[in-house]
Amino acid sequence: MPKETNTLRLDRRRVILAGFAIAAAVHPVAAAGQTGLAPAADLLATTRKFLASLEPEKRKAASFAWDGAEWRGWNYFGSSDFIKPGLRLEQMSAAQKEAAWNLLAVLFSPAGIGKTRNVMTLQDVLAESGNGAGQRSSQRFSFAVYGTPAETGAWGFRLEGHHLTQSISVRDGQIVSVTPSSFSALPARITSGKHAGLMALKDEEALARRLAADLSAKPRARQSDSPLSNIMSYAGRERANAAKVGIPSAEMTVAQRDLLWQLVETYTVGHLTQGLAAAQKDRVRSGDRDAVHFAWYGPNSPEKAFGYRVIGDSFVIEMGSVDAAAQHLHTIYHDLANVLGRAA
Repeated sequence: MPKETNTLRLDRRRVILAGFAIAAAVHPVAAAGQTGLAPAADLLATTRKFLASLEPEKRKAASFAWDGAEWRGWNYFGSSDFIKPGLRLEQMSAAQKEAAWNLLAVLFSPAGIGKTRNVMTLQDVLAESGNGAGQRSSQRFSFAVYGTPAETGAWGFRLEGHHLTQSISVRDGQIVSVTPSSFSALPARITSGKHAGLMALKDEEALARRLAADLSAKPRARQSDSPLSNIMSYAGRERANAAKVGIPSAEMTVAQRDLLWQLVETYTVGHLTQGLAAAQKDRVRSGDRDAVHFAWYGPNSPEKAFGYRVIGDSFVIEMGSVDAAAQHLHTIYHDLANVLGRAA
């Protein structure tokens, strides 16, 4: 089982600190650049029920200002205690945990809930192997509400922990954004023990490797011999790496374009409830579909570090291998028109 080295921890601390420094700048809060994805009535009701289930001190721990430093400073990288802003599952009673999961079920499909639990489970797998024992836990994931949940105005919800960040923005009764969104993994492949066979990001890796192999005769698809060792579009830089690189969809075959869109929808659609997923599918396909670019970094060999980026008019998707064996994978998906619910 791979362990995170001190060097990797230092590198990620630099990324986190840089992201917080940029994110701490004042950003204007504007109306979302596009119409809403779905009505927020069910999310509002379940969020209110979750908050109502909490004692005053727990409610305080789960509540933050809308568009403040905590909201802008999202991250799922490791830290000394793996604690993110909000009320953690390990701090909740059984009834409060049920209310928290009911809230998430309004947003996520059964497949999305399963993927969420898989990412959480990986923290227990690592702790049991001696990597972060006493610090990592499948219960060390935070639920947080930003602003005041209401029928009008702006507010948000976030689930966050090590290798997981999911942000939902609401404005005037409509869900307007479901990003930043990341399901990341360490280990990417479990080969022994009671969780043997678990691959939390199986499709995210397999579809991209298939597409890269199909595009191997097109040199523009491969951007570098070196892998993409981490995401580029972290907090404060959500739109900073949106320049299109690689090969456009227009230069792909029908089969290659199909693979590309399967990959895109794995990140943007597959984890969401039916109505939200349908709206998301329309959103990511709303730009110039021929201009969606795919870029590969590093070799395309099993268990070798790699990376890729998919960039469209309205979104950025990234995956990077933090380690040489491609066991430690970081991902991100951003809705460029609605970064954290902001059009600007």
